[in-house]
This record gives sequence, structure tokens and C-alpha cells, in this order.
Amino acid sequence: MSKVQVRATLLALLLPLLLNATHILHENILKPQASEMIEEMGKELSEKTGINAYVVATNESFPERYNFVEYSKKYESNMSKPYVLFIFAPYAVITEESGQKGRIAFIASSNEVKKLYDYDDVRDAAIDIVAVKDKNSDEDKHNIGVVQSYSTLADQIAASKGVKMTTTIPDETGYIITILKVFVYSGAIFVFWIFLLRPLIKRIRYGKQ
Repeated sequence: MSKVQVRATLLALLLPLLLNATHILHENILKPQASEMIEEMGKELSEKTGINAYVVATNESFPERYNFVEYSKKYESNMSKPYVLFIFAPYAVITEESGQKGRIAFIASSNEVKKLYDYDDVRDAAIDIVAVKDKNSDEDKHNIGVVQSYSTLADQIAASKGVKMTTTIPDETGYIITILKVFVYSGAIFVFWIFLLRPLIKRIRYGKQ
């Protein structure tokens, strides 16, 4: 199968997700499985509380002291109030002197919305996962961190409104890793079946007739 055919098939598989991506305003580091989980949580949160939680997960290398409030204005036309914008930028420079990178921001549309969640809690939900030293790749930890932080944000907003979320996930790193691995492995098996195993079986079957 040609590369063009493979790309077209993958696009067809991902297109429904991309067309329904209303809570992810920009991303170039998230896996489809992580994006789908965020969209599901975002939809439930919006329906139950009227609060919209948006995500920008970017690999941009923002300079030291970059103003995320100003940056968020480029997405204002794509957001509906009341909202919280979650910006995850793992390659943003913290300080040039230290060489450390990785910044997170939560920008609320009003002070009333800001009171619905604990900034430190939702920030640390991502930081605790990204900072841990284990065998997971940076890419996996970024995905897990965004999903966990978004889940914590949604749970806190919902609790402040007196409702309970059903699509969020426990704040347990191992549990999240297991979920994402299942998604990744099942997707790999599906691709293997579509592009390799099924054509091979057909070729053998029809070749013997």
C-alpha cells in the first residue's frame, strides 16, 4: 500500500475526532487517544455546569517570561464564556540561566470562574506526572499530564457547581498510564490488521483459488 493511501486511511480514521474537537483549540503534542478523553470530559463539563474548559497543548519554545494572557487572546474568538483556558507548554523557557523548560497556565474568563478550582492543585496534577523519573517517554508523560490535569480541573469545577463528573479519571498516575497504553496498543493492533494482516490473508486466500 502506498504512503498516500496510508495517510488517506489514517486521516479518514481521525477525521471524526478532528471535526468534533471543540475543547482543544491547538495541539501538536497530544495523541488521538488523549485528545478523545479530553473532548469527552469537556463535553460533559459544559453540559452539566455551563463552564467551558479549553486546551492549548503546544511544543512551541516560548521565551522567558512570555505573557500567556496576551497569547490567549488569539483564541478568544474560538472560546465561549464562561471558560477556563489550560495552556500546556513543556518546551517554554522558564529561565535562560537555568535552562529549565516547561510552563503551565490556567486563564479564567472571570474571577467568578477562577474561584471554582484550585490553581495549584490542577497545575500540580500535570507537574507531578511530568517531573517523575521513570521509563515513560517525555511524549507519554506530556499526554498523561495534560489528561490528568484537565480531569482534575473538570472535577473541581463540577464539585463547585454541586454536580459529579462521570468521564473524569482517578488522580493515580499508574491508572492513567494503563489506560493510555490500552488505547495505544489497541490502535496499533487495529492498524496492523488493516494494513498488514488482512491484506496478507486475502492474498493467501485468493492466491490459492
